[in-house]
Amino acid sequence: MRWWKILGLAGFVGVAASGVVIARAERRRRAYTPEQVRQRLLERHAAAATPTPPAPAEGTWP
Repeated sequence: MRWWKILGLAGFVGVAASGVVIARAERRRRAYTPEQVRQRLLERHAAAATPTPPAPAEGTWP
């Protein structure tokens, strides 16, 4: 019976820790102004739209 108590307590601690992580991420997300969010999205889009040269295939002669 003792193992079940330990397992239940560990599950409860895990759920509580997950809630803390989610609440912290939500506060961090809400701390941005709309202008900051827009600027970050534009930067990410520009980085994703920039083409990268393909890596040379292994085993081929240049």
